[in-house]
Formats: sequence, C-alpha cells, structure tokens
Amino acid sequence: MRVFSGIQPTGQKTFGNYAGGFRQYATTQELGQAFFCVVDMHSITVPYDPAELRNSTLDLAALLFATGLDPERSTIFVQSHNPAHAEAAWLLAAVASFGEMRRMTQFKDKSAQHDFVSAGLFTYPVLMAADILLYQTEQVPVGDDQRQHVELTRDIAIRFNQRFGATFTIPKPVFPTSGSRIMDLQDPVHKMSTSTSSEMGRLLLVDPPDVVRRKIRAAVTDTGREVARGAGKAGIENLIEIMSVASGESPDAIEERYRGSGYGSFKDAVAESVIALLGPIQERFRRIREDPAELDRMLAQGALKAREASAPTLSQMYQKMGFPPPA
Repeated sequence: MRVFSGIQPTGQKTFGNYAGGFRQYATTQELGQAFFCVVDMHSITVPYDPAELRNSTLDLAALLFATGLDPERSTIFVQSHNPAHAEAAWLLAAVASFGEMRRMTQFKDKSAQHDFVSAGLFTYPVLMAADILLYQTEQVPVGDDQRQHVELTRDIAIRFNQRFGATFTIPKPVFPTSGSRIMDLQDPVHKMSTSTSSEMGRLLLVDPPDVVRRKIRAAVTDTGREVARGAGKAGIENLIEIMSVASGESPDAIEERYRGSGYGSFKDAVAESVIALLGPIQERFRRIREDPAELDRMLAQGALKAREASAPTLSQMYQKMGFPPPA
C-alpha cells in the first residue's frame, strides 16, 4: 500500500489541520509505504515573503515529525527538493483541461481575495496531481476541502492512462471519520482557518495553555445549557468534535458524560483535553527546531528517498508521451 499526502507551509497550523491531517498521517504510515510532503511550491501561487516561506517550511517539517511521523518508517520531504514534481506537472498539464481548472472551488475562492491572480493559482491542481501520481499512490489521506482536487487527480490519471497506456495507479481519497471539519471558535458555521479566522477564532497547535483556555472559554455557543449536538447548536457541536479529537472519545460518549454539566464546566474540560494533547507535541517541536542540523539531515534523507521513488514514473511519462531518451 502506497500513501501520499501533502500540506502547504503557509500560516501557522491550527487544531483543524491536526484533526483533518496530522493525526491521519501518523496512522496511515502504518499501512505501508508512506510519503508526506511539505508542498512549498504550492505556496508561491499567492503573494508571499521568501524568508517567511523558508522558515514556515522548516517549521511545518518539524511539526510533521513532532506529531508522530517517523523518518525511518515514512518518506518525509520538501516538495522543492524533488524537481520531478515540477516536471511531471508540466507534462500532466497537457492532459488537463481549461474547463476542469476553471471549475475548481478553491481557485474561485482564493482568486476573489487578490487583485493579482497568478497563472500558478489557476493551474496548481495539476501540480497537486503530479505530487500524488508520481509515487503510484493508492491512498490519499486528506481533509474534506481537498475532495475536489483528488477527484481531478483521478480524472487526469485515467485520461493519461487511456491516451498513453497504463502508467498511473488511480488514487483513492481517505477522509477522517471525525474531526475532518473543525470549525471557527467565534463563527462555528465556517471552518477554522489560519487565513480567514480571527485570532480568537483559531486554535493554533503552538498556542500555550493559557491561550488555549482563553480561546475555548470565549468560544461562541448557543443560549442553552445542554452539551449535545443538534439544530442551532453549531458552537457546542464544534466543541464536542474538538473534545473527541483531543481525548479519543466518541461524540456520543462525550454527550453522555457531560449531560447536565453546563457549558462552562464543559469548556474547561475541552481546554484541558486539548492542552494534554498539545503539550508533548509542542515539546517535541521545540526540540527539533533547536537542532537545525538534524532537521536538515532528516529532510535530505527524505528527499533522496522521494527522488528515487518518483524517478521510474517520471521516466515512463516522458517515454510514453513520445520524448526521445536522454543522451
């Protein structure tokens, strides 16, 4: 079983990123041969600061290791360290259509936020397809917001195989059974986001305990007192979901345990569960970032493994598309 997933280094990562991504990664690396990629080339499709990109890329890599990825068990690498991704994206652009790109929901959303819309923002789903297909990926653990992009990847792979002959494995997206959509603490009908949530609306993985307590205590709920999911209870439902991710309990069990307790005491319990989860992660993160030579070594090891694993697929692509072999 081959597994691939990538995550952009833009912005500080939230509890939603952990729920929908990081915790899946640590689980899915047990399924077989796993590839986890910091997709820094995706981050240049919107205005950015080069120094910030470099630092956030290393922060994210350290966070991947801190949340449970094992460099001996998995291939953890930075996208720009493997040139095959950019090459494969150009080749796959020949079998992706303008209409497919235009229908991408994330392009519509992100392009509306900027005066300058780069061509890279329009075509980056093809780069994402290259990321996945280069490794003959069978499963792609992703959050629900990436469903459309994985479907496009499947369409591109099928079309390439039909036109040029069997080349790619058709990947299957795998979504978390819970915690896939952690919502904004201040606006619980919208997803928690580094870019669109307010400071109090997003729960960051690096938030210290006092900040976690303050944000969760201030989380928007309804006017009732019952710790239960249901119509009109988006805020408390979100806190139940956060508690479920942090504690490992099912939402049903949480509702039963906190029946009649009221929102105040429940918020305190949610905060302490989150703090207990994040404490060891934050400590491992600090230790890794304080040893840049070791982080560089682990990423270099991952890049070498990634280049070796992707080379046969890229070679097949060139050969089947009609390019002469290199001299």
